[in-house]
Amino acid sequence: MLRLVAIVFCFVFAFGCDNTDVLTATDAGIDAVKAVTLSDEDVLAIASKSTDLLDGKNRLAPPDNEYLIRLNRIISQKFHDGGIAFNYGVYISPEVNAFAMANGSIRIYSGLMDMLSDGELRFVIGHEMGHVMKKHIRKRIQLAYAASAVRKGIASQDSAAGEIARSVIGGLAESLINAQFSQLEEKEADDYGLSFLKKKNFEPNDAVSALKKLAGLGKGHSFLSSHPEPDKRAERLQAQLEGRALSIEENKQGILSRLNAFISNNATFIKDKLFR
Repeated sequence: MLRLVAIVFCFVFAFGCDNTDVLTATDAGIDAVKAVTLSDEDVLAIASKSTDLLDGKNRLAPPDNEYLIRLNRIISQKFHDGGIAFNYGVYISPEVNAFAMANGSIRIYSGLMDMLSDGELRFVIGHEMGHVMKKHIRKRIQLAYAASAVRKGIASQDSAAGEIARSVIGGLAESLINAQFSQLEEKEADDYGLSFLKKKNFEPNDAVSALKKLAGLGKGHSFLSSHPEPDKRAERLQAQLEGRALSIEENKQGILSRLNAFISNNATFIKDKLFR
């Protein structure tokens, strides 16, 4: 990441000050540093501003809308976890999508609600909660900030390309909701969603059926570009439900337990080797 900061600074200032908007170029350098040094307060502020921007750009369901009434019934009082004040909303759109922000904001598109049952939607919501609880969104914000630094470096140039870049600098929120998570992050969010259903006494098999339905969208669907391989993820959760596989967290705990047991059983030998 530090190498990225150096590259961005060179990129911004290599053009020379004669043809550069100094303030915008300086902003680019600041953004590059922020990508490394974002505090929790920074992350929450960016998430809140991004949520407000997206809520303003999309058709947010009012309190008396049937979709929001259904969502409120689905989540009831059980959809809070880890001390985070999650808040929920529905975008009236045929698009099949859902996303979460680091401040606990979760938005579900009505197109996705049309596709899934109540139980399946609970898993999707739990999955999005997992991205927040596992701090995956924080990583996306860091990457988005780094990208915005590059855009501002371009935008600071007095050219047509610069003018185009200026018009997309505000795309930070869009990049957050469309960012693709790693396979590990998707698995961690799936595990969280499944565990959440179990903990709250909801039907865990809804996790598998939700992913199978999403797999039916086809590989070319935009939702699957940010939520890849739902068929394989469904098989993985099915194996967990049948006792044929462990979650990532269970695997971690198993490894730590075996390591602690090894150290405990071989403490004298290890001490002799290290300190003799």
